[in-house]
Amino acid sequence: MTAIPQAAVAYVTSREAPDREKATALAAFAAAGLAAEAVVWDDPAVEWSRYGVAVVRSTWDYTGRRAEFLAWAGRASAVTRLCNPVAVLERNTDKTYLRGLAAAGVPVVPTAWVAPGQRLTEAAAPWPELVVKPTVSAGARDTVRTTDQEAAAAHAAALTAAGRTAMVQPYLRAVDGEGETSLVFIGGGFSHAVRRGPMLSGPEGRFADELREPDADQLAMAEQVLAAVPERADLLYARVDLVRDEDGAPVLIELELTEPRLFLQYDDAAPARLASAVRARLA
Repeated sequence: MTAIPQAAVAYVTSREAPDREKATALAAFAAAGLAAEAVVWDDPAVEWSRYGVAVVRSTWDYTGRRAEFLAWAGRASAVTRLCNPVAVLERNTDKTYLRGLAAAGVPVVPTAWVAPGQRLTEAAAPWPELVVKPTVSAGARDTVRTTDQEAAAAHAAALTAAGRTAMVQPYLRAVDGEGETSLVFIGGGFSHAVRRGPMLSGPEGRFADELREPDADQLAMAEQVLAAVPERADLLYARVDLVRDEDGAPVLIELELTEPRLFLQYDDAAPARLASAVRARLA
């Protein structure tokens, strides 16, 4: 193996991230001969020029200060190779990127967008059950699921009053049955997929995440989604989250290119794939 300089890889995290993949990833990097360490993205003492690659992972606290996070990404990318690239982070940290994918022909969950100064109307979101959330968020933070149009409008109004853009989508019943399917791509190729339990369901609809073999139409959909990303060739990782619509066709919920959980522990070969892809970028 070609020698790799000390502290070549920064595993970029946040101060209090409950990161269940960090140890797995760092062990895989070490096994591949990579000197790697976990560093906090907003730590002013970090010298990013020390690293050949900075792998953005569990930076989950950026949602409350996106501008600060993107400013950091710009500075870091000037002195190291940031994965994923800063242009990807700029676009992917606001879920309005879904509009661009829909315009490119990707089947996306129907969405009504409510910007500051606008209000949600029933005509814009005529679905029996709604999910309302901000366009800059992680997990289910500041997200509500409701059958009450007035409650949905009130939550959207609270978000826009705070200067945030709201997005409103129908709650798809397939989430409670089949669940979401997250297809993970590493180093440009498909790695593995996980069936994810619903985050907004009651106890009767919950089930554990598990490794699954994606269907052919899901794989084809994921490839279609990634083909619409201009920086596809530069992506270290990607996670394509799909669910089936009322007609049974896969539709995109989210394309995670910033800090997704990669479910490394669910596939024995995935950590080594990630390490190999990082090593290729160092070379």
